[in-house]
Amino acid sequence: MLDAEFVRSLQSNYERIHLSEKPDEQRYQYCILTRGGIKGLLPCSLRYINGQAYLYYDITSRQNVAQLYGKGVIDRAWVKDFFWSYRQVRQEMARFLLDEENILIYPEQIFQDMSSHSFFFLYLPYHEEGNGLLQFLEFVLGHMNYEDEILVECVYSMYEQYEKAGGAYLQEKIFEDAKRLEEKEEAAAPRDVSGAESELMGDGTVSGSERAEAAASQQDMPKQDKKGIFRYLGGKKKKAEEQKDAYRESRLAAMEGRAVADENVYEDEDCGKTIYMEQTEEGSPVHRLYTPDGRVAMPLDTENVTIGKQRGEVDLLLEDESVSRLHARIYLEDNIVYLEDLNSTNGTFKNGLRLQPYEKRRLEEGDEVRFGKLLFVYR
Repeated sequence: MLDAEFVRSLQSNYERIHLSEKPDEQRYQYCILTRGGIKGLLPCSLRYINGQAYLYYDITSRQNVAQLYGKGVIDRAWVKDFFWSYRQVRQEMARFLLDEENILIYPEQIFQDMSSHSFFFLYLPYHEEGNGLLQFLEFVLGHMNYEDEILVECVYSMYEQYEKAGGAYLQEKIFEDAKRLEEKEEAAAPRDVSGAESELMGDGTVSGSERAEAAASQQDMPKQDKKGIFRYLGGKKKKAEEQKDAYRESRLAAMEGRAVADENVYEDEDCGKTIYMEQTEEGSPVHRLYTPDGRVAMPLDTENVTIGKQRGEVDLLLEDESVSRLHARIYLEDNIVYLEDLNSTNGTFKNGLRLQPYEKRRLEEGDEVRFGKLLFVYR
C-alpha cells in the first residue's frame, strides 16, 4: 500500500510518497530517476523532512486519470493512446536499464497534461508490491464506452488474460492485443493492403501473416464466451446509461427559468468573464457563488460543478490567466457540500487558506472561495 499524498511546495504541486526506509541514494535506480530527463516519467526528487525520506513527483498542470474519468467516459482512441504511451515509456526504461515493473499504473498515479494530453507515469525504484495494471484495467472496464463492443471485448480480454498470466502477458501479448484493436477499427473502412500498416505501437509494419493470426484469434473465440463477456458487463452498461439519462434530465431541469444574454456577462478587470445565470424560482434552497459585489456567478444546482477555463469541459467557465483548465470543483457527498482543488497551478482557497492539490474541505454558508485571483462568496 502506497503512503502517498498531494502537497504544494514553492511554486509547484507534487505527489509525495513516503519511503519506509532511508534509501541508498547511490543505488542505480535512484541516481537515474532523480537525474531527470526521462521521457514519459514524472520529474522526481528525493527529499528529507524531519528525518523521513520522501520522493516528490512534480504533477504541476497535470491531472490524474482517476480524477479526469471518475465520472467520464473512456473511448477507444484514449485506450490506444494510453497503450502506445505505456509501451514507449517501457522502452525508455529498457534503454536506461531500469525495471519496467516499477512503473505504477494505478489510475491515481497516471497523469495527463491538459494542453497536450500526453501521458506521464510515476516510477518507484525497487518497488515490489505490483504495478497496478489490473486495477487500471478494472477502472477502464468501469468507465469505457459500452456502445463500442469491440472496445469492451478487447479490454475485457486484456483484463482476463493479465489476471491469469500476470507479467508474462504484459511482456509478450498485451501490446499486440492493443495493436489488434487498431486493426479491427481499420477493418470497418476500406484499406490498401499493400500500403503502410498500423503504427499504433510504433514498431513499423504488420505482416499479412500477423493480420491473419489476429483475425483467426477472434474467430476462434467461442460464441458462448463472447456472450458471457457482455452478460458480465451488461449491468455496468445499463447503469452507465441510466446515469447519463439522469444527468441529462438534471441539466435540462436546471436550465428552466434561467436567462443567459450578452448583457448578463460579468466583466471585471481582475476577474475576467463569468456567465451570469439568473435563478427565478422563488424560495429555492439552491446555493450559489456570488461575486464580491453581490451578483450571481452561478447557481450550484447540480451535485457536481467543475470550475476552470477549458471551454466545453467545465460548468463554470472562468476566462482568466490565473485559473487552470480544470481548477476546482464543488460537489455534494452525503448531504455535505465540499470544495476540492483539482491540482490547480495558482491554488484554490477557502477563507484565505489554500487547499493542497486534490484536498477537499467542507463549505459553509458565507465562506469566501478563491480560484487563482478570482474571489467568490458561497451562500
